[in-house]
Amino acid sequence: MSDIRKKVKSLRRDFELDSLSKSDVTEEPLDLLHQWLELAIESELKDPNAFVLSTVKNGQPDSRVVLLRDAHEEGLQFFTNYSSKKGEDLVRNNRVSLNFFWAELDRQIRIHGKVDQLSAEQSDEYFHSRPRSSQIGAWASNQSHELKSRKLLETRIKELEERFEDQEVPRPEFWGGYLIKPSYYEFWQGRSSRLHDRIIYEQDGANWKIKRLFP
Repeated sequence: MSDIRKKVKSLRRDFELDSLSKSDVTEEPLDLLHQWLELAIESELKDPNAFVLSTVKNGQPDSRVVLLRDAHEEGLQFFTNYSSKKGEDLVRNNRVSLNFFWAELDRQIRIHGKVDQLSAEQSDEYFHSRPRSSQIGAWASNQSHELKSRKLLETRIKELEERFEDQEVPRPEFWGGYLIKPSYYEFWQGRSSRLHDRIIYEQDGANWKIKRLFP
């Protein structure tokens, strides 16, 4: 135990890959998000579209990793089970924060926003683009609820495969998408000696105010 504690204290590296100035950024934060996502994908990073989604219920924050499935002028999309822990949190408080982190690029993006459910048509469209095994998995998983044994889950999957054999798997009503409408972005570029570049976008009506923060 003491050995790992010492190792954690001494872990360090410097950040020297890139820089970020106000002259580098775009007028719209979505355009810069697209640029950074594109580089993460082209760099063949694992799960470049993964981000940490944080919710709050009764004053208790909670975080988990989910996958971004679209990013456009209306907002950012992700999909999940509505009865999951995050789904229940969002019913009570639709304010969220996001964090994309690409360690290999020394970059992260922090986002604040509000969440609304996508329409049934939008959720249907995405659900039917998923692999069939993932569609079955959505039906089988009572996400975030207690599972007595792995065997029970495997049995449910087999039963559902038989139930939907030779037919299209419909989207379950308890599964679908959310749209995050951002009001704040922070683009962070790691720099040497921990003197990082931090550029923020704050929503001001229909426009965005751009500022630099101390590292």
